[in-house]
Amino acid sequence: MSSQIKPENFSCPSPAAADAGVQLAHGGGSRLAAELIEQTLVPAFADPVLSRLEDQAVLDSQLAPGERLAFTTDSFVVDPLFFPGGSIGELAVNGTVNDLAMGGARPLYLSVALIIEEGLPLEDLRRVVGAMGEAAAAAGVRVVTGDTKVVGRGSCDKIFINTSGIGAVPAGVELSAASLRPGDKIIISGTMADHGMAIMSCRQGLSFVEPLASDTAALHELTAAIMTAAGLPPQPEPTAGDHPRPALRAMRDPTRGGVAAVLTEMARASRAGIVIDEETLPVAAPVRGACEILGIDPLFVANEGKLLAVVAPEASGSVLRAMRAHPLGRRAAIIGEVGAENPGLVALRTPLGTHRIIDLPTGELLPRIC
Repeated sequence: MSSQIKPENFSCPSPAAADAGVQLAHGGGSRLAAELIEQTLVPAFADPVLSRLEDQAVLDSQLAPGERLAFTTDSFVVDPLFFPGGSIGELAVNGTVNDLAMGGARPLYLSVALIIEEGLPLEDLRRVVGAMGEAAAAAGVRVVTGDTKVVGRGSCDKIFINTSGIGAVPAGVELSAASLRPGDKIIISGTMADHGMAIMSCRQGLSFVEPLASDTAALHELTAAIMTAAGLPPQPEPTAGDHPRPALRAMRDPTRGGVAAVLTEMARASRAGIVIDEETLPVAAPVRGACEILGIDPLFVANEGKLLAVVAPEASGSVLRAMRAHPLGRRAAIIGEVGAENPGLVALRTPLGTHRIIDLPTGELLPRIC
């Protein structure tokens, strides 16, 4: 008994044309995989260590005496991939740079791992990695190693990105949410909720007279200015003895969960009470309008280019001036202070003089925000 072999019953994993889209073969160690890495990914980052395509990055130490390493990792699944003010590419680089910077680190190196859905247009991939390369160059960090996987249609949504980062923390810098003390001032670097509301407007197809845009940005230069204004790193003293407690207690970037989540975490870590003043909270007019229309509290909405700094009262003026002198801190404001009452809780003082407790939301306000 014989059977006829029909060509239509077979398919080739190779794309019919160079720009037909990402195929499973692009992630399988084939010639197509090599071409994707060598022609699309490596040129986006243009780093000599990465271009060696080894299984590891062997790096010369950039640490000064007394410096320590900071290491962080994060994954990015934002939907949509491209939004007003940025894309998943900038977000992945800036988010990891910021995680390092919040600990006082100088960002040095990044790794990039891509999980790509079969069928993603190659032009979209080029836009994403191109944006990553530009963001890394702007931040002065090097992408030195990475990984690429391709999964079948429906196994992920277009592209997921993991970035890990290494930075150097200067000697004498010890920032922690547990170090807050009564009297410390809470300073925010700018307007709240810009990123989250820009994503929300894209998903809901909303348009406003003044368009919303994400605030995604790398904050390491702003954190360096804050540290300098606060006297960090401390200068060596000619006589033995402990340095006084640093004026800069902690820095955090209020991403998922927004300002409310970060302040709640700080209050719990330090067992201190925090009071913020509603009238001092900076919110851009179009963002405020969008929040009112959708019934969303901007305190709980994600930011991707803002930070909160907790500073000793005697240094708050100099830190605030330094922040406002930087392009990413022009709308910086003192929004509250740390107290001894109600340890572990955050309270919002309303214009009527009343207080309400701010707590973490029970669910996720906006999934896949970053």
